Amino acid sequence: PTELQSKPRAQNPQTLTATPPDPAEPQLPGRPAVIGAGEGRCREGGGDLRDTGTGGTRPLKSERASCRGAVKPPPQPPKRLATHQHVDTAMDITQILLAAQSPDGNLRSVAESSLKLFQEQNLPRFLLSLSVELSNDGRPPESRRLAGIILKNTLDAKDCSRKELLGQQWVSLDLSIKSRIKESLLLTLGSSVPDARQASSQVIAKVASIEMPRREWPDLIAKLLGNMTQQGASAPLKQATLEALGYVCEEISPEHLEQDQVNAVLTAVVQGMNQAELSVEVRLAAVKALYNALYFADSNFANDMERNYIMKVICETAVSNEVEIRQAAFECLVAIASIYYMHLEPYMQTVFNLTSNAVKGDEESVALQAIEFWSTVCDEEIQLQEEYEGYDNADSSANFRFIEKALPSLVPMLLETLLKQEEDQEQDDNVWNISMSSGTCLGLIAKAVGDAIVPLVMPFVEANITNPDWHCREAATFAFGSILDGPSLPKLAPLVHAGLDFLLNAMKDPNSQVKDTTAWTLGRVFEFLHSPTSVNPIVTSGNLTRIMTVLLESSKDAPNVAEKVCGAIYFLAQGYENTADSISSVLTPYLPSVITTLLSAPDCADATHFRLRSSAYEALNEIVRVSNIDETSSIIGQLLQEVMRRLNLTFDLEIFSPGDKENQSDLQALLCGVLQVIVPKLSNSDAESIITQNADRLMFLFLRVFACHGSTVHEEAMLAIGVLADAIGPDFVKYMPEFFKYLEAGLQNHEEYQVCSISVGVVGDICRTLEDKVLPFCDGIMTVLLKDLSNPMLNRSVKPPIFSCFGDIALAIGENFEKYLPYAMPMLQGAAELLVVLDQSDDDMVHYGNQLRRGIFEAYSGILQGIKGPKAQLMVPYATHLLQFTEAVYKDGSRDESVTKAAVAVLGDLADTLGPISKDLFRNHLFHVEFFRECLDSDEEVREAASWAQGMINQAVVA
Repeated sequence: PTELQSKPRAQNPQTLTATPPDPAEPQLPGRPAVIGAGEGRCREGGGDLRDTGTGGTRPLKSERASCRGAVKPPPQPPKRLATHQHVDTAMDITQILLAAQSPDGNLRSVAESSLKLFQEQNLPRFLLSLSVELSNDGRPPESRRLAGIILKNTLDAKDCSRKELLGQQWVSLDLSIKSRIKESLLLTLGSSVPDARQASSQVIAKVASIEMPRREWPDLIAKLLGNMTQQGASAPLKQATLEALGYVCEEISPEHLEQDQVNAVLTAVVQGMNQAELSVEVRLAAVKALYNALYFADSNFANDMERNYIMKVICETAVSNEVEIRQAAFECLVAIASIYYMHLEPYMQTVFNLTSNAVKGDEESVALQAIEFWSTVCDEEIQLQEEYEGYDNADSSANFRFIEKALPSLVPMLLETLLKQEEDQEQDDNVWNISMSSGTCLGLIAKAVGDAIVPLVMPFVEANITNPDWHCREAATFAFGSILDGPSLPKLAPLVHAGLDFLLNAMKDPNSQVKDTTAWTLGRVFEFLHSPTSVNPIVTSGNLTRIMTVLLESSKDAPNVAEKVCGAIYFLAQGYENTADSISSVLTPYLPSVITTLLSAPDCADATHFRLRSSAYEALNEIVRVSNIDETSSIIGQLLQEVMRRLNLTFDLEIFSPGDKENQSDLQALLCGVLQVIVPKLSNSDAESIITQNADRLMFLFLRVFACHGSTVHEEAMLAIGVLADAIGPDFVKYMPEFFKYLEAGLQNHEEYQVCSISVGVVGDICRTLEDKVLPFCDGIMTVLLKDLSNPMLNRSVKPPIFSCFGDIALAIGENFEKYLPYAMPMLQGAAELLVVLDQSDDDMVHYGNQLRRGIFEAYSGILQGIKGPKAQLMVPYATHLLQFTEAVYKDGSRDESVTKAAVAVLGDLADTLGPISKDLFRNHLFHVEFFRECLDSDEEVREAASWAQGMINQAVVA
């Protein structure tokens, strides 16, 4: 068929000082805002059209490579522009746009100020002027291109909160203005200037992303399709229209298109791919548009005839004469493997032939996508196995085991491809070529089929591992390392026992690439197979000395090799993490030399470039974490002094550029990270006095880290302070006056929301440490936290821990939390009302909703426990709402186990705090009986919590 029939759509599921805040009545915000307002799923977008998130391919589950596009040179400078207070004519906007791209910094600055002023004074006219500029073929290409960039940036941003605000800004414009802008955008699709057409197609998609979810611009798809069917439509118009259709499909969700619109789009796109279309550009745009349209084609793929036709066209396109079109067709096959795995079976032989031919003889860009197809099939089958794991009688018919069936042909093809390495590829961490892609695919196959891959790979390894050609030795090592995650230990252990000494010897190979891959393979051996408590361990007292000797010596190799050696040390140490001290004691003799080696590794040339410094410090952290502290406290105490010395030296680094500043910050982060491991290690032992004696110096260093970063708060230093507070206990209060201003700054850092989130966590640490000694600082903390909850610009992920933090504060200060109840409780109730039922079709919202529910329950638990006693009656007005919310969550199938546990706990806390006062409340809300019965089938922690809560309720009811 040349048209896809309409069909009902299936429903888809220095001495630093700070003054503590006045403990008088806090200045708290009033009416709470909607929790999480303006935040939701957000695709990456915004920025320059040269580096845009729009119009590319949607990310797959396994994004295994990245690329960057070329940037056009700036246009020639226009005539000098006078300072404008406003823009009066079309010529004005043209000249300002040209001046804004001038190499003359002064001219550029004046132009940018004029544009900003115009936007602020009259946004509707500003946008209209830009759209007219973009659509006018009489204007210079440079000004039109920048007009498109600015238009896009007024509609979209990478930050979700700003994206939402820009969308609201567009929605609020006068309807006539929006209509004129959209007409100009559609008109520009037929422009003779490619940059203008591309800009217009992207801006159209951004407008559609705002309007189509609101059921606005209902005729957009029809107008775009009209361009494809109109008599005498030019190739450039068709190309731009197809690009626009693809971008629109990328920006919106499937529920925003009716099925007849999806059918029409697919028909137009598939027709555009037809060989009868003479324009290569049109066919390429059609294939790329199909890629994004596939996400809307559920009903079409459920129809055999329509699916067959779509697959036929894609497979034919995969053998086109043009490389770019072949690559785009394979990208479609990759997407289909991910979205429509269940429909692949009839086409697998054809697709295998296509991918095999591409891998063996096509351009690398095409071959990479052919391999990616099989990697994606692996992803799907691994996921299906994980879903059915643990269900003895589960129907696993959804797993077609394509990989298992293709093994005899697929694995040899990939093994041969491993031999196509690039010279010096190990020097670039971001390299992605056919050899790397094949190794990654082998690793996924090993996870998908397990033991079955071993006999297919080992003959290749044995045949090539001693070959004089380094390509063969490296490929054999890469193949062996790739299959270590998936097959069983009994299958792999004999091979690793036999090959470990060979791998250790290979760390002296004359070829750097072989050493690089060997170090990586040793890391994989230790990561997946090293278990000191197993019956036949890989690492024993007999070979540990040789392993350590080789690794420590190889850490002095080239930075790329040393970085992977540090990774191997990390995984070697990690193997002892959950073992008894008597077992991890085997590492004690090596600890001084390992520490010395790892501390010196980052000092070599190009350490930062090869991530060596980070890997060395991560390995150091792990070796300290697993060490037997009873035997190593003096060594780790010396390490503490060395790390403090190094942190102090960072303040003397010469800062001449932003790069220098970033290097200083990164080094401080790594050193603070080591201290986060050392401090609890020593404080939880007989050597805790070492921390007490050094606490002042540690705190001084952390505060200096804050001070040298001006307005920003250093995340790792903040985490280290939380660890120190836990280690020294109530004595930490003496640092609060100086520390509080930085804590407050962290809580107010909305743009770097991770800093804000970490600061919230540190508030919890301090509350648990200081208990009621934190009271003088609570007004300031609560004021900022309540403002954070009311701020729509703050990333929503910070809000659940803020609610939990309310509970920490209440537990710390007890009945003194009374003064905050009028402010905190409306926030909790307002958030709870939004979370009664979650949209189960939106996985992101379900996950976030459960985080928020857990945070709310934890807040209630902390407040109930804190208020318990003479002032318990203060919680009575909030009890009914809490029970109603808990009942609603109990009835919602989307709650996860952590929410269940928190909900059960809060019921027990309510009964425990209110006692007999809660008798009638629980009698009127009997859902808890069934709830607790359900909990009996959960894990032990939930069962214990339910048993305790049931006991509390029984006591309250019978009292």
